[in-house]
Amino acid sequence: MSSSTVRPEDQDRLAEQDVARRLLDSSAKLSYDPATEVDWETPLDPDHHGASPEWSTLYGTAYWNELTDAQRKALTRQEAASVASTGIWFEMILQQMVLRDMYAKDPTDPRFQWALTEVADECRHSIMFARGAAKLGAPAYRPRRPVVELGRAFKTLAFGEAAYAAILVAEEVLDVMQRDWMRDERVAPFVRTINNIHVVEESRHMKFARDETRKRLRDAGALRRQLNAIVVAIASYYIVISMVNRDVYTNAGLDARRARAEAKVNEHHKSLMRSSCSGLMEFLASAGLLTKPALFFYRRASLI
Repeated sequence: MSSSTVRPEDQDRLAEQDVARRLLDSSAKLSYDPATEVDWETPLDPDHHGASPEWSTLYGTAYWNELTDAQRKALTRQEAASVASTGIWFEMILQQMVLRDMYAKDPTDPRFQWALTEVADECRHSIMFARGAAKLGAPAYRPRRPVVELGRAFKTLAFGEAAYAAILVAEEVLDVMQRDWMRDERVAPFVRTINNIHVVEESRHMKFARDETRKRLRDAGALRRQLNAIVVAIASYYIVISMVNRDVYTNAGLDARRARAEAKVNEHHKSLMRSSCSGLMEFLASAGLLTKPALFFYRRASLI
């Protein structure tokens, strides 16, 4: 059958399957096993940061200028572990949403097979992040209880473009900071390896999330777009504010009350987040998900 006689919806389906096949091929050629790729055996060198210091929530503040070099490194190690723990929390939400979306669908479809590949990736990433946080000498950081319960509701109720756009936001924010960390020789080598693995494999996940978001919105009406825009914005807000747990300052040996107060108004960190998310905001705008109500939450999270 010539392409001119193929129905538009069939053309779309074939194009989506082709994308999924290419993602599967890429995964087969370039994937990692963190159990063997990451150096888990060498003891942590306290002379290394856990993240690029410029990404610290205190960088650029008066308190940061008073800290010793050892205190700064201890803080970035705790912050990196907190980001990893938040990543685990959201990756567990992501896995459940993807599995629910693919439930009872055609297993011979490349999209179905790619979705399971993505879930497998996320399982490995979560274990990798957990081991990394433990090696950084951090406790099990978790979002606050109300946020955990909101996440429980979100992973149960979110579907379609709301699910995939929220997945994209979480992955994009992590991707930008980790690209800096993986190239920074001040960061512990095993953390740089973890970040490199995550960046490489998440690039495929972000491609799929963008395509799925566009596809689900193809026939969406104005009301549906407005509703999902606010759902995604609220989810994004709670993901971002949960990345650095309030207890990291105590566990790094700092004055927690002062640290939290200065971090809350740290314009350097807010500016870094905004500039890093410019591409993400452009995508959300192009998808019709950057509405006025949604902007309120993105501004509160310093994403725009």
